[in-house]
Amino acid sequence: MKKKIKGTLNRPRLYVFRSNKHIYGQVIDDSQNKILITKSSLLFYKNNPSQGSANCSAATLVGKLIAEDCLKHGINKVVFDRGNKLYHGRIKALAESARQEGIEF
Repeated sequence: MKKKIKGTLNRPRLYVFRSNKHIYGQVIDDSQNKILITKSSLLFYKNNPSQGSANCSAATLVGKLIAEDCLKHGINKVVFDRGNKLYHGRIKALAESARQEGIEF
């Protein structure tokens, strides 16, 4: 049975979705059902398709972009939601990148 993870305005939920080609991150306030911030590897893949978007370096960049936007909006703490994926590889790279930029999980 999966545990339900909920975010609040003080501590929103950072949801990470990983597909075969891209990685997506969303900061969600579940109390108001609003998406506050969204970033994905599609943002820089369109500009430079030769770089690739299904690797750990792309996930690291997405984590950094999410953390920068969170800090601009005054969000320091989030609840990390990785869905049903393991904390490994691209998911871990995104999370560690966000932590290095100053976001607390």
